Amino acid sequence: MMLEIAAVLIFALGAAHSYLGERYLLMRLFRRDSLPTLFGGTDFTRQTLRFAWHLTTVAWWGLAFLLLQAAQGGLTIAGVVRVIGWTAIVSGLFPLAFTRGRHLSWIVMFAIGGLALMWAGP
Repeated sequence: MMLEIAAVLIFALGAAHSYLGERYLLMRLFRRDSLPTLFGGTDFTRQTLRFAWHLTTVAWWGLAFLLLQAAQGGLTIAGVVRVIGWTAIVSGLFPLAFTRGRHLSWIVMFAIGGLALMWAGP
């Protein structure tokens, strides 16, 4: 039961991090006129900060899933690598969507996820 509670707590922490960070930190930060200009404007800067902020939540949710697997006694090396692979792929969706692919980290994240999933198998 301890690992299930830990998983719920880390999942809730991720959700709170994303919601509260978006509402109380990022929105206030984005109202400032002093953001760096990248690729011709501040939009790329805003979207990069936004996806980077929310990647923390994705990573924590991946950890929560690992804790649940451990609690159920089904944690294997292949299972850990599979969770890492899916976490990397979901993480890659963020820069792809938020910056419309201009932040190239999605390519590396997809490569990591694909390689990990191919190694882990079905």
